[in-house]
Amino acid sequence: MTNIQEKIVVGRLGSAYGIRGWLKVNAFTDVPEGIFDYSPLYLKVQGQWQQVAVANWRHHGKSLICRLEGVEDRNQAEQYVNCDVAILPEQLNDLPEDEFYWRDLVGCNVVNTKGYDMGKVTGLLETGSNDVLEVEAKSNDAFGKRERLIPFVTEQFILEVDLPGKQIKVDWDPSF
Repeated sequence: MTNIQEKIVVGRLGSAYGIRGWLKVNAFTDVPEGIFDYSPLYLKVQGQWQQVAVANWRHHGKSLICRLEGVEDRNQAEQYVNCDVAILPEQLNDLPEDEFYWRDLVGCNVVNTKGYDMGKVTGLLETGSNDVLEVEAKSNDAFGKRERLIPFVTEQFILEVDLPGKQIKVDWDPSF
């Protein structure tokens, strides 16, 4: 069972727009409109998560705006400016076997084909051509590395991802 406190931030509300309670939306989803596919949404208001529903949303130029249920004017909308927008983990779509959510890779231990412990994944970078694992090396790394950046290219560098075992097997020289 999921801890109700565990949330995945999928966007942030921006400034109030107009006088009828609309807010600008900065979506972190691959397809910006995809943020509205999730229901319910949760907003972090003054440090506390609140469940909300979107009454309406639309494109505004190159941006998105929305109005939350129960928010009828600009004054009501102002309380939600700069609030994180989140969902529960179980609201995420299931992925094909060879795809992963970044959040699931963070914390995995990275080991190369010779069994060398490269460290733990602390984050990922989006470079355009391929994602890159940010791996924090162990403090006693034999190669004096603090961090490694390993391209997330399956079959070439990423050989196996074992999410239940929290381990990623890579074909990567530890001196890089």
